[in-house]
This record gives sequence, structure tokens and C-alpha cells, in this order.
Amino acid sequence: MGQKVNPNGFRLKITHTWSSTWFAKGKKYKELFLQDMLIKRYINTKLPDAGISQIDIDRSKRTSVAIHSSKPGVIIGKQGSAIEQLRKDLEKKFGGAFDVNIQEIRNPDADAAVIAETIQGQIQRRMPYRRASKMAIEKAMQSGALGVKIKIAGRLNGAEIARSEIFKDGNIPLQTLRANVFFARRTARTNYGAIGVKVWIYKGMVFKKIKQAQSAALTSLN
Repeated sequence: MGQKVNPNGFRLKITHTWSSTWFAKGKKYKELFLQDMLIKRYINTKLPDAGISQIDIDRSKRTSVAIHSSKPGVIIGKQGSAIEQLRKDLEKKFGGAFDVNIQEIRNPDADAAVIAETIQGQIQRRMPYRRASKMAIEKAMQSGALGVKIKIAGRLNGAEIARSEIFKDGNIPLQTLRANVFFARRTARTNYGAIGVKVWIYKGMVFKKIKQAQSAALTSLN
């Protein structure tokens, strides 16, 4: 099972949580769900080089957007001008009141999304994919990751027949739900076509949240 599903969604409410936190019914749910997707797509398109790992959206009276980035200075700009402009652009495009918060990623070398984005950029700049993958794995393991797996697929080196290659170091227990595994994918656009990049990062076992989930389940049954 762990080989066939997204590791992030597979662990929701166990080691991971939802990136959007709000409640709606019927057509309102459909509208807000679609708007969340468009907001995230808009921010990623507008800030392609900001090292964005995750975007969290919380809705109450105002829509709060938290951007997890390895390069917060790129998003904030001089004296906060860029982040203020981003907030105004979101309000103009999607309507309503927005709050934009930036959270710095303390260890970007061990973040799956940042690693995938880095490899994507290097492949697009014509760096050899093997060298890019091995450098990323080495940095991630030095930064405290217990396991790294990278899969590159497409017309590698411009070959006529597409293929995939996997680079791995350490342990990646995908079927263990208490394993803290993060997954990200990116697509590098090259002259030969699209090159897919998938990254798995394993950061150890999580027991506290498992016990809390089990106790909550027992409480609800009683």
C-alpha cells in the first residue's frame, strides 16, 4: 500500500496534517477548495525561485496564508514591500481580506519540496541529473535525514526512449504509518520534453502523535 499512494496523504492525522484548515458545506466547499488550489498555484507561479515548500491556508473572517520558504527574504522584499504587494494581488484576484505570513524553513537541505525544486532547476540548467541527485542526497543525509530516495523519469540525457532512474541512501519505510516521511514532486521542462522529479525524505519515527490519535479514537468510541 505504501508504494501506491502519496506518502503525505497516507499519513494525514497521524504524522501529517492538512494544509487547508476550514469547514464548508455543499457548493461552498467546492468553491473554497478550488480557490485554495488556485491560490497555491498563483503563489508558486509568482514566486518560482523563493524555495517554497508548503502553503497553509486558514479561513475565518480573513483568509490567512502561511508560506513555508527557504528564502523568506525573496518573498518579503525590501522593508516588506514585496509581501505587501503579494497580499494586495491576492485580494484583488480572489476577493476578500488576506493575511500573508512567512515561515522560514530551518533545514532546507532536508526538505523534500526544496530538494525537488533544486534538482528541477539544475536539470533545466543542463546539469547532469546523476550529479544533481547525488549532491542532494549527500546534503540531506548530512543535514540529519535518515533516508532519501530520488526518482528521475523522462528522456534522460535526450535519449529517444524515456526511462527512470532511482537514487537512494538510508531507509525509507513507506508502509510504516508512524514513519515521518515527506514526499514532493516537480517537473523540469527541457528541450527534450518533461523530466519528472520525485523526492522522499525520512526523518524518523513519530510516537507521540500516534498515541494521541489512539487515545482520541478510544474516547470517541466510549
